[in-house]
Amino acid sequence: MSTLSLLMTLLTAAIPLSLAIAAVVAGLGGRFSSLREDVRWSFAWGATLLVSLLTVILAAWVSIQAVSSASNGLLGQAPGTEPMLWLSLDPLRLILLALLSVMGMVVVKYSRRFLANDPGFGRYLRWLLLTLAAVALVFVSDNLVLFALGWISISLSLHQLLMFFPDRPRAALAAHKKFLLARVAETSLVAAFVLLWHYHDSASIREIVAIYRGPVELSWQEQLAAIFIAVTALIKCAQLPVHGWLMQVVEAPTPVSALLHAGVINLGGLLLILFAPLILQAAAAQWLVLIVAGLTTVLAALIMSTRVSIKVRLAWSTSAQMGLMLLECALGLIELALLHLLAHSAYKAYAFLTAGSEVHQYIHRSMVNLQEPEAWHWWSALPPALLLTATGWYVSDFWHAAYQPVSAWLLLALALTALIAMRGAVVGLLSSVALATLMAAVYVLLKTLLVPVVGRLDPAVAPGLLGPADIWGLVLFAALFALWWALRWRPQWPWVQSLSVALFAGLYLDEWFTRTTLRLWPAHLPQRANPKRSYLSAAREEKAL
Repeated sequence: MSTLSLLMTLLTAAIPLSLAIAAVVAGLGGRFSSLREDVRWSFAWGATLLVSLLTVILAAWVSIQAVSSASNGLLGQAPGTEPMLWLSLDPLRLILLALLSVMGMVVVKYSRRFLANDPGFGRYLRWLLLTLAAVALVFVSDNLVLFALGWISISLSLHQLLMFFPDRPRAALAAHKKFLLARVAETSLVAAFVLLWHYHDSASIREIVAIYRGPVELSWQEQLAAIFIAVTALIKCAQLPVHGWLMQVVEAPTPVSALLHAGVINLGGLLLILFAPLILQAAAAQWLVLIVAGLTTVLAALIMSTRVSIKVRLAWSTSAQMGLMLLECALGLIELALLHLLAHSAYKAYAFLTAGSEVHQYIHRSMVNLQEPEAWHWWSALPPALLLTATGWYVSDFWHAAYQPVSAWLLLALALTALIAMRGAVVGLLSSVALATLMAAVYVLLKTLLVPVVGRLDPAVAPGLLGPADIWGLVLFAALFALWWALRWRPQWPWVQSLSVALFAGLYLDEWFTRTTLRLWPAHLPQRANPKRSYLSAAREEKAL
């Protein structure tokens, strides 16, 4: 290893270490508890700022390497792949570090105002920064052991944040279910890593994944490891029926919800992005993701439309979006899954941190009479939507000749059709088509730019065009659009009313899972200090006195 590579290794390792050290200092107690509150917050803010600075330095180094490789004719050499002592610094990880640095600064700044003068702010800061440090360790790890340690540390630190208000029964129940599910996911992840390490005699994630870049005949150990990885990702991303805890952790502080939805829950998607070449060649693991994530995408998106609480709606939206991201991985759309991960993280962080103002905006929107698109609006929106989709498909194939399943483009066509028709009924079709054109252009551009980041899939590894996986995606997206249209515009139909009742109850999946969980592993939930009393109970107590 050269001196420069060693220096970059130390700088990379300094990212999680700096956050961990800041957690120790900011969360000091005992005789150090007199450390002023503003000093601790400033120290935490400085740690996130240092992470941003280190990310910029490392990005500049990788960029210089890429330019140097290109000038020397080494176009096939990926930047950031030199030995780094169990760490990795490819473009994918740099993008994730940039996301983490921005998210960390925003959450710390918001938390300072949210928890001003709260006596538990030191404990909160300690576990917040430790969670960020564990996420950073996962992002930069190229070693199976380091990756697993970071993964487990995230869950343990996050559990302390979810229990920040330990006297709330709903929060305690959600944290209890999340704690048990996390242990199952971690056991599955460790089992997968042990199988891969034993089979390949290597703990390097980069070296293991490189073997599956081309078609290989998988052994039973590799097949089983792929299934374990798929199970881990599905549990981490709160897919049905293990989704209930995600809807209930809204009892935690708002910045914790923002951190969870923007930077923690999508780690399941990162796991599938890293091991996609293996998952796509293991039929059992691939179809496990296709079925569970696909059904979660449709059902969670429909259930979300029945919710009134802003935070609960956002939680159901997260479950649906995570399902769609995992579905994209199973369809071979790795670059689209990465784009989804980044966009969802930025949006959900903003949505949770502005949830208070969102309430007023929601009330304002509910008072506005939304004009229902007529039949001619839908038929007028269909041609431009199909034209934009076909153009995007052609441009994507022209630039990177990547595998393009029909189902992904059907989803884009349906989304553009709905956008043009609904917006066209209010402001006119011309401006709606212009907005749809801009959105389709940005989508294709970003999707194309991310292809070199995740690497190109071998056509022999990617699912076949209009193969079983692609047809399954077509059915799911068509069903989602049809059911959404019926729920939105035909709520008076009898079968739609019956469906709405079932969706409002969440299909009773969480109730079943909660009863099963408490039966297998009971939890002592706290009692409310001032439980609500009915009018009759209050009257009887007053009469007795």
